[in-house]
Amino acid sequence: MTTPLHELEAEVLSLAAPDRARILERLIESFDRDTKVGDAWLDEALRREEEVVSGKLAMVSGREAVLEFVRS
Repeated sequence: MTTPLHELEAEVLSLAAPDRARILERLIESFDRDTKVGDAWLDEALRREEEVVSGKLAMVSGREAVLEFVRS
């Protein structure tokens, strides 16, 4: 039996953020048929994550990033 969409949505939204992010990644992957593009984005995301973890770069909020972009 198929779960009604509203029930599935409510269940997914009740999950912890990392679990919701994983589901989001899988959904996006299901639309992306060009694996080279997907692999390139994954490589870039992992590179950026490593820079943050190593302290080479610091994270900023989206608002802060947009304001800095507008100012430049």
